Amino acid sequence: MFDIEYKGANAVVITTKKIKLLVDPKLSVVGLKDLATKDNVVIATDREFALYADDLLLTIDGPGEYEVSDVSVKAIAVDRHGSANGSKELTMYRIEIGDVRIAVLGNIAPELSETQQEALGVIDMAIMPVGGGGTLSALQAANLARTIEAKVIIPVHYADSAITYAEPQESLDAFKKEFNSEVEQTAKYKVKASASIPSANTIVEISRS
Repeated sequence: MFDIEYKGANAVVITTKKIKLLVDPKLSVVGLKDLATKDNVVIATDREFALYADDLLLTIDGPGEYEVSDVSVKAIAVDRHGSANGSKELTMYRIEIGDVRIAVLGNIAPELSETQQEALGVIDMAIMPVGGGGTLSALQAANLARTIEAKVIIPVHYADSAITYAEPQESLDAFKKEFNSEVEQTAKYKVKASASIPSANTIVEISRS
């Protein structure tokens, strides 16, 4: 049905049979190479991490509802981590591929309003930062993961010697300790059908490629 690769910072690539989604692909802001754009779709939680190019199919960088090939996207305004309530500076996403529902959270504030939770709805997996330092800390990420009740948590944006973050990040191990669930390690997370999603809470650790 689709697979997910981790590219560093908040960047992941979600590939379906028909299309490739680039989440927060501007990696040059953390010292890595930007992702290739040709014929792909950019989904940006923060415009700082977006790419805009003539060879892109589409860049989604703000609230709304979108249908792209075999993917449905709902983009929801959220507060930036550390900002005053009501700022609505960032965007989180509910991405539906077939009957699988994915949340992409970005560097959001650690608590969602009831309205935001309702807009996000029931989800199967969540891609979320866990490193602190301008984003969700290990503890905040674990608490939010329990709130949204996703079975699969894909952690991003944590300490990595190859990445130059603006602020120091906690290790992925700190989040594993806080969330305390099964851990699956993989180079690429492949989802063949909704039935393949674990029934118990699972951290899927995707190695950076």
